[in-house]
Amino acid sequence: MTRDTSARRRRRAAPSRFERAGRRAAALQRPRVVLALVLVLGLVSVMLLDGYLRSEVLGDHRVRTGASYDKVPQRILDGGPILTSTNGSMRTQSVPKKTIVLTFDDGPDATYTEKVLEILADNDVHGTFFLVGSMIARHPGIVKDMVGQGDEVGLHTFTHVDLSYQSDARVKRELTQTQLALAGAAGITTKLVRAPYSSEAAAIDNYSWPVYKKLGAMGYTSVFVDTDSDDWKQPGVSKIVQWATPKKSKGASVLFHDAGGNRDQTLKALPKYIKKMKAKGYTFTTVSGAMAKTAAQAGSAQADSAQAGAEQRSGQVPGGAAQQGTGIPPSSSGTNPPGSAPNVDQAAHAEATGTTLYEGKALIAAVALAEWTVPALAVFLAVVGVAVMARFAMMLVLARRHYRQRNKRRFSWGPPVTRPVSVIVPAYNEKECIANTLNSLAQSTHPIEIIVVDDGSTDGTKEIAESLGLPNVRVIRQENAGKPAALNNGVHNASYDIVVMMDGDTVFEPDTVRQLVQPFAAPDIGAVAGNAKVGNHNTVIGAWQHIEYVMGFNLDRRMYDLLRCMPTIPGAIGAFRRQAVLEVGGMSEDTLAEDTDITVAMHRAGWRVVYQEHARAWTEAPASLKQLWSQRYRWSYGTMQALWKHRKSLVDKGPSGRFGRVGMPLVVLFQIVTPVFAPLIDLFTVYSMIFVDFKASLLAWLAVLGIQLVCAAYAFRLDGEKYRYLWMLPLQQIAYRQMMYLVLIHSSITALTGGRLRWQKLKRTGEVGTPTGVGR
Repeated sequence: MTRDTSARRRRRAAPSRFERAGRRAAALQRPRVVLALVLVLGLVSVMLLDGYLRSEVLGDHRVRTGASYDKVPQRILDGGPILTSTNGSMRTQSVPKKTIVLTFDDGPDATYTEKVLEILADNDVHGTFFLVGSMIARHPGIVKDMVGQGDEVGLHTFTHVDLSYQSDARVKRELTQTQLALAGAAGITTKLVRAPYSSEAAAIDNYSWPVYKKLGAMGYTSVFVDTDSDDWKQPGVSKIVQWATPKKSKGASVLFHDAGGNRDQTLKALPKYIKKMKAKGYTFTTVSGAMAKTAAQAGSAQADSAQAGAEQRSGQVPGGAAQQGTGIPPSSSGTNPPGSAPNVDQAAHAEATGTTLYEGKALIAAVALAEWTVPALAVFLAVVGVAVMARFAMMLVLARRHYRQRNKRRFSWGPPVTRPVSVIVPAYNEKECIANTLNSLAQSTHPIEIIVVDDGSTDGTKEIAESLGLPNVRVIRQENAGKPAALNNGVHNASYDIVVMMDGDTVFEPDTVRQLVQPFAAPDIGAVAGNAKVGNHNTVIGAWQHIEYVMGFNLDRRMYDLLRCMPTIPGAIGAFRRQAVLEVGGMSEDTLAEDTDITVAMHRAGWRVVYQEHARAWTEAPASLKQLWSQRYRWSYGTMQALWKHRKSLVDKGPSGRFGRVGMPLVVLFQIVTPVFAPLIDLFTVYSMIFVDFKASLLAWLAVLGIQLVCAAYAFRLDGEKYRYLWMLPLQQIAYRQMMYLVLIHSSITALTGGRLRWQKLKRTGEVGTPTGVGR
């Protein structure tokens, strides 16, 4: 057994600090993934709840008209507006003479309901409000004031649907949800209900009649109208007053609306109507008040007996029914405090207790959250969308300017740089790729020395590098300490003042090094970013990354170069002044994105960092989604670490503070904030397609895709790439981009929860070789 083999075994037996950190990180990943999923699920739930409240989700806008009524008993059609059930027998009741039951539908409304309540209070009148559950949940305070003022409330379903179209389960759910909303808002439940789109009892048809029988069996009292003001037509104040006036001296259940549209005419007509009817000797009460008044008028037992006989003959209660037939449960005593006299006008109310009360409060809280969250997100995402479009425009303008500036015949960085440079190749278990990498460097048209720093490889990487017998190649072996340490080792052993850094799986073109070092003719340039390209773009995942690389390096980096705030020199291809690297302390191990870390450090040290488009390197992109996730997870997390480490650059002065003033905000906004919230834009788009307006939403998405396609095509043109890969762009936006967004969200949660990651070695195939006219 050799000494090297023994050493390797000892290293495996005693994990390094990176391996130990990796194990700790792995143990923390599952809870963070669960947290991310919970957050996404919570947001989806909030959106669906908000859509349900607005009848976008599960909305049913059908209204039945012209149906036959031959199956409805004539006594019901000819009866009064109050329909109750006693032992399965449906009975109607009329409003007593000279009595008005003011009823209001479709509220509460933030604009009109409170004003209606003020009018009723000023005129010492109580009304009965049939409330929509979704509106109760939005405006619980109004409902609480309404009940506290002495008015009565009834149910008008949760989403204002025509119940004759709904299943038994949907009918029950509509009423139960409205009861919960009422319980959460005012601490009560009610036995009154008015079905949406109902009018007089005479309008009951064969489809709605079974519904009313079911409501009666559930203990509800259905309330119709005798007189309709038709205020929703906005016919004018005088017409509303006229149409709401009952004929002769009859009592009436009168319909007004306190929501559902412009109700300014209603507000003007209502006080005039009340004064007019009072002048005629009418009294105003609630539905429960009218039922109690009818029962009181029944008088003596003899009258009750005669009335009972009349009931048996016609099923109609001419002057009202006994309390027994009202459908009000014996426990209902209004909303007065225990021990006080029952409130007759609110006799349909019952105190909400137990589970109903707490579920109701939870519903109100959830709706409040949805009402605040969804509009706020919509505004925020609109701002983000505008910013993204502005960025696209800025990238196109600056990219064109950068291309024309750098490709002028007379453009020059200065005197040609011809002196030798050092190329550092950090390698850890790169047996599949190291030969291709070194062979490509051996073809360099610029004089170089090659320093391979073997970071404790266990697969024979060092031996392969040495066996190639290439000139000017030095192999340095070190204990496994990570890529930053390997690069620093290479810098310290470099013979020349310019060092080129690359990955062990990257392949250079013959002219790459010469092109890469030419900017160093300018003395203020401390580092140069090359043009990294995907070599294995013959697969779907490779093609997606190819599009991303071309757009990222061709548009983003051109823009950052002109703005003098380049955020990252790619690890696959970058060149540095050795002096500048040592000046900033070398490659730091503080972050997982040592390339971003040192780039920002170079800016802060006053060096200029530029982009050299003609220096191309071909790298092997991850071949599987799992490897891609691992790589991008590390990249995005490391970028966040680097930005946080250099957060004080925001207050740096002079040229060294340019990155903090310009680059840092751009990177944070467009590489962290925007991608984190980008899935929400897609989520809103999908939601709109399903529940709102499919055509308009699809056109909006296609418009954004068109803009991205224009940007991508322009980037491909600048880089001389073939356009055939652009047909993958729509699928990339649907699948690949979503994955990248999720990776960034995962990284953000890791950063916020204080997690740590290790360097993650990707599996390589070595399929990227020396290119010959690739992309041309």
